[in-house]
Amino acid sequence: MLYLTIQELEAAINYWRNQSPAEGEEFRLCSEAAALAKPYALMIIQGSQRTPLDVLDEVSRAAITQYRNTTPALRASN
Repeated sequence: MLYLTIQELEAAINYWRNQSPAEGEEFRLCSEAAALAKPYALMIIQGSQRTPLDVLDEVSRAAITQYRNTTPALRASN
């Protein structure tokens, strides 16, 4: 089973926020950052340090996969 750590999740959210900053008067997050915000909040509330990738919805998994594929440090370590 593959896992996602809270540190990687936070890094992915920050990555997506840098790629597409919040918009509008309400500072709406891009779709990728918004998709990752829910599992991040749940991990904080539950005190989890990691979560299985298979519990994420399709949009969240796609955002993490794309983040991993576009982040050079992660590619080098895989």
